[in-house]
Amino acid sequence: QLQLVESGGGLVQPGGSLRLSCAYSGSNLDYYAIAWFRQAPGKEREGVSCFSNSDGGKYYADSVKGRFSISRDNARNTVALQMNSLNVDDTAVYYCAATPAPSPILSRLCIKPSDFSSWGQGTQVTVSS
Repeated sequence: QLQLVESGGGLVQPGGSLRLSCAYSGSNLDYYAIAWFRQAPGKEREGVSCFSNSDGGKYYADSVKGRFSISRDNARNTVALQMNSLNVDDTAVYYCAATPAPSPILSRLCIKPSDFSSWGQGTQVTVSS
């Protein structure tokens, strides 16, 4: 059974950077899509970034393009989200998620939390001065 564990959240000042990590076990994630979602208080869960293990494709929400970067480290069984130029609107609980997706259209898949079958517990990111 696939298990996902996030780490790396914390408090950072506006303009700062954080690197989130999602450690996975129980599967090698072949033909999976791996995503980072976030949920701020009172808001719906939104897709931030997504990676396809099937074709190497990547997706980023407009709000994070040019600032966030998703990557996979096969040797360490982790998926990372590098977050730069953080602002207060990035404050949220960030979740790692994965689902089998042999031929994903990431722009459709990665905005639908209900389509993801495995989830981590989340890690809090707070951007504040």
